[in-house]
Amino acid sequence: MALACGLVVFVALPDREADARCRARTVTGSSPDASLTSAFARYGDDSTRTDDWTGGDGTHSVRLPDGRVLWLFSDTYTGAVHPPPNLDGQPYAWRDTSAPFVRNSAVLMDRSGRIERTVAAPLFPDTGVGEWRWPVAARVEARSPGSDRRVVRVLLWTRSAGSGPYIYGVPTATEVATLALPSLRLEGITQVLDQRQVRDPARRVLFGTTAVDEGAWTYVFGGDDGQAAVHRAYAARVPRGRLGDVRAWEYWDGERWQAAGERAAPVLGDGRRRGVGSAFSVVRDAGTYVLFTMAAGTAGLTKVVSYWACSPTGPWHGPAKAFTAALPDGTVAAYNPQAHPAAGGDGRTVLSYDVNWLDATPATAQAHLSRNVALYRPRFMTVRLGPRT
Repeated sequence: MALACGLVVFVALPDREADARCRARTVTGSSPDASLTSAFARYGDDSTRTDDWTGGDGTHSVRLPDGRVLWLFSDTYTGAVHPPPNLDGQPYAWRDTSAPFVRNSAVLMDRSGRIERTVAAPLFPDTGVGEWRWPVAARVEARSPGSDRRVVRVLLWTRSAGSGPYIYGVPTATEVATLALPSLRLEGITQVLDQRQVRDPARRVLFGTTAVDEGAWTYVFGGDDGQAAVHRAYAARVPRGRLGDVRAWEYWDGERWQAAGERAAPVLGDGRRRGVGSAFSVVRDAGTYVLFTMAAGTAGLTKVVSYWACSPTGPWHGPAKAFTAALPDGTVAAYNPQAHPAAGGDGRTVLSYDVNWLDATPATAQAHLSRNVALYRPRFMTVRLGPRT
């Protein structure tokens, strides 16, 4: 549904009151996180069941009240995985090219870091013929303000089948799904911001690639869908605990927060050297907001860069010097760096990044992903942030 209060302007002052601790921050060190990477590899290779996750991208996570972690994925393979060698004699585990492929899935990890099971694949049903949902950021909230009952709110991107530069779908809307606890049963989905009325798909903005809680607010970041290598980032905010309340959403228009989502203005991005990839992540570190994204240009196939700001609306400084995401052999690319607070701590920030075969033809890419199942699973790394010198 469209925002009923779309023309009402909020006169709230912009968030320019910087945290006194805010200082320039950058990545001072990084290393692979073999434990998490191996956990998903082991689970994906286990063919005890044939209706569970064997690979996916769009990796997001949220810690549940009982200590388990819910992992959310966009495009997902299920079915059987066969041990090496495959039909070509290469030493990789493989799947049939007819393996089931769904648009989203959810996987549960226990408190020890062992993956228990696939909750559902898909968890969020397609909206109709040729239109589907990708889950992004998630939060545990009270069912309603003041309630003792908790639910999981999951932000969703809806996309529809496209052609030409939009072979991976045309952006259509941002939604919020509600999952019951502890069952994780889908209770309902609410549309937050419809972008179908924006005629140029490159100017459509989807929110939820990342979210940060600070003070009384949850800041929700989004990006446009331009086909340039560098996209623009946008910011919205919601009072904490009210992600599912459409009327509570406010969008930064360049000067103030207001309810009209169509007036949102970018907080980062010049369409050339500075900006974000199609998905990015923001964390809060020692009073500073730090944003992770793939680098611009061809470096963005393997390199992650960071920006920093004292406010979610900027100004954003950077990009800082890039660091490398380790990749398997082959014509592959890294994308969608995402922070996972549920997996970090002790001064460590855990990032995942997705891996895919680099080919503009989906059928060719699918063949390579089937020949080597390890190519379409998240990799993890630990980074440390420090003062930028």
